Amino acid sequence: MLRVAVIGGGPSGSCAAEILAKSGIKTWIFERKLDNAKPCGGAIPLCMVEEFDLPESIIDRKVRNMKMISPSNREVDIILDDIYPGSKKEYIGMLRREVMDSFMRNRAADLGATLVNGLVSKIETGTNKQGPYTLHYNEILNDQSEVKGKQLEVDLIVGADGATSRVAKAMDAGDYNYAVAIQERIKLPKEEMKYYEDRAEMYVGTDVSPDFYGWVFPKYDHVAAGTGTMKQNGGLIKSLQIGVRERAKKRLVNGEVIKVEAHPIPEHPRPRRVVGRMALVGDAAGYVTKSSGEGIYFAAKSGRMCAEQIVESSQNGKIIPTEKDLKIYLKKWDKKYGTTYTVLDILQRIFYTSDGAREAFVEMCGDMDVQRLTFDSYLYKTVVAMKPLQQLKLTLLTLGSVLRGKALAPSTYKPVPSAVRDDKEVDKMLAVSSIKGGIKKNKSQ
Repeated sequence: MLRVAVIGGGPSGSCAAEILAKSGIKTWIFERKLDNAKPCGGAIPLCMVEEFDLPESIIDRKVRNMKMISPSNREVDIILDDIYPGSKKEYIGMLRREVMDSFMRNRAADLGATLVNGLVSKIETGTNKQGPYTLHYNEILNDQSEVKGKQLEVDLIVGADGATSRVAKAMDAGDYNYAVAIQERIKLPKEEMKYYEDRAEMYVGTDVSPDFYGWVFPKYDHVAAGTGTMKQNGGLIKSLQIGVRERAKKRLVNGEVIKVEAHPIPEHPRPRRVVGRMALVGDAAGYVTKSSGEGIYFAAKSGRMCAEQIVESSQNGKIIPTEKDLKIYLKKWDKKYGTTYTVLDILQRIFYTSDGAREAFVEMCGDMDVQRLTFDSYLYKTVVAMKPLQQLKLTLLTLGSVLRGKALAPSTYKPVPSAVRDDKEVDKMLAVSSIKGGIKKNKSQ
């Protein structure tokens, strides 16, 4: 009987373990911290809810309004009622990773995977990395008060252990560029929280990120405000987070930070994602899209596709798949999603290069054709071909927006106005306190 270790209990590892366990394959899933809350905006497309059978109980908010905010504070509203008139089913799911990850991990365990609360510290890979593989790990027992060193021998490993993957190091998967993300969870006054009930905001500008965007996403009883930047700008990450708070401070007025989180995020797939009988999925493989920074759906999908290939090639666990067998998963993945990653990489290179380009990007987001194409692609993971007239219109719109964007780009950045209070009231509140706790501004900044 085939023995498989899935290292990492996030969406990619949980989905892989679920498929393997369902097929009767002996499966262990390792998660070093069962209450782990990965720093993450926590936005998922509608198709993920259906495809991965996620219950509505784990979704905090159903966002139907997205606000894009340019460096000059131009605000463009993307309203799903306008994009999909007469339909109320479309939404962006907002959730807390600790809630979703726990649900998916426990579902895999209920289906037969052995859930291990432990940290894998060493992997012996056998001759030429072909296995069998010996895992050395510390299992956490008795309500995390006791740690016990153990070993386990398996035939195959699925590395779902994130951007700093130990499996990737063991298989010499090679390095990749990565971004650093930071996020603060902020409790807001009742009026401000009501504004974010079904609305999310994305801020662009050099003040919030030279590479990506800043966000304010609603959760169950708070908002998550964060940003990210490439590792070469990592030293700026705290000042960029303060930039998000400054731009949004009139909408986050009198908020209180309840948690600060930070984490690396991959920027492209690793050079090697399968070596021997070890395969990488999710962040460990580098499956996060440029421009949008989306990773949850692709993590879950890669875990499922990898596991399905293992099941097929092993004849439901009767034989041990070869490296060649596992690489079929990569061919299928690259064929299905390679174009998506390339297109989003190009968009990032075009629209995140300057504040003028960012102004153009936000202006373009006001066009209904752009909105429809974007949300069809995001919510349903389908690519809708443009008609010739749409292509011409989009080209002219892009050129016009870029030319105007250069003129509109601001020399300084200002907070956006409150959406629920007048200026006098907000200024009074800010005089007492803006946001309590969280990232502190250095004196040198």
